Amino acid sequence: MKINLLFTLSLLFITSSYAQIKPVTPPSNEGSIMIDTLTVKKHLYTLADDAMEGRKIGTPGIEKAAQYIESEFERIGLKKFKDLSSFRQNFKDDGLDLFNIIGVLEGHSKKEEYVVVSAHFDHLGLKSSGSDKIFNGADDDASGVSAVLALAEYFKAKGDNERTIVFVTFTGEEAGMLGSTYFGTQIDASKYVAGINIEMIGKESKFGPKTAWLTGFDRSDFGKIIQKNLKNTAYKLFPDPYTGYNLFFRSDNASMAKLGIPAHTFSTGPLDNDKHYHKVSDEAETLNISTITETIRAIAKGTESIISGDDTPTRI
Repeated sequence: MKINLLFTLSLLFITSSYAQIKPVTPPSNEGSIMIDTLTVKKHLYTLADDAMEGRKIGTPGIEKAAQYIESEFERIGLKKFKDLSSFRQNFKDDGLDLFNIIGVLEGHSKKEEYVVVSAHFDHLGLKSSGSDKIFNGADDDASGVSAVLALAEYFKAKGDNERTIVFVTFTGEEAGMLGSTYFGTQIDASKYVAGINIEMIGKESKFGPKTAWLTGFDRSDFGKIIQKNLKNTAYKLFPDPYTGYNLFFRSDNASMAKLGIPAHTFSTGPLDNDKHYHKVSDEAETLNISTITETIRAIAKGTESIISGDDTPTRI
């Protein structure tokens, strides 16, 4: 682990290192709207920095992460969710004051139909001993939160979403999906047409470069819609290859799926061969920025007909 520095100094380091990364060239149909490696790296390295102290619920570290996410939602120009006065959706659980962070991009012709784009921003915090005590949670799930932020900026810049997009970074996933469970109690699920959850997209999948897999593929036609939209690209989506792990039920998509919403998780994680999973070694330096960026761009392309209202996945 790198030596712990003041948070502002770490941001300076991140900025100075941008020039070392080769940006991913945007597909021709995106024009001047880019999901680029520079922005993705900024988000990832910030959220997985030692200053965040592992982002455990109820700690100063997760508060720092929350403030960063809120500042990005504000910069991008997202609106508040429902009648909230800030981007925070506050609630209590077992004596803890917890909160999801939610930003909204209002739709046009179908603004009363909602699509959730989500990832969890909490992680495991600190170990009690050892030279490296910080569970940085770079892949799990700073990579997913980086995707949420990049997609928010992308769709805001496009400005043509017919359905309303609700960008959520959930808290308490590592403690039993607390944030997504609470979120589910605050919505009319019948108005939510899809849940696009993103977790662990920082490493090449077992299917090779430019591939990801989707949990619960056979539970709705969501995955087939994504495959259709990616057909003429170099990127491919596969069903979850780790069926024995019950992954459909182990991430925040499950909280939405139990309400009938077609909600699935995108991932590239090589779970049967990942030496950093839930280890203090899950740091930003172990991830491939291009893999993350390519996957975010594929999610944007793959979900565009759902965002536009042209496709509606079958309910679970």
